[in-house]
Amino acid sequence: MLYTVLCYHDEDITAAWSREEEAAVVDQLIAVHDKWGGTFRPVVRLMPTNTATSVRKSGTLVTDGPFAETKEQLLGIYVIEVADLEEALAVARDLGRANPTANYEVRPVMTLVPDAGLAGAS
Repeated sequence: MLYTVLCYHDEDITAAWSREEEAAVVDQLIAVHDKWGGTFRPVVRLMPTNTATSVRKSGTLVTDGPFAETKEQLLGIYVIEVADLEEALAVARDLGRANPTANYEVRPVMTLVPDAGLAGAS
């Protein structure tokens, strides 16, 4: 079953990381990917919210920035293929240990276009 693991973080914190601090977190996240083998499908890191553009009201309203104004922003999206919710939660817990200042949300995914963009992904 496919799940998304949404990673939320305070952009002020991640923007303040030194290259070394960010590299250390990335190395720990890669270790989680390696541990879970072929579980991971597309993984994306979003650029900062100041690069976002939003389209609203059936395309008639275009604004700069993210929709929600919160302390934490959506930082990245993992798509994982696991047996069930318990296994998805185990992956999220490992990600949380690798990046302990982030928060993770797990949601099942309903595919609208089967296998689109997933071929060869791992």
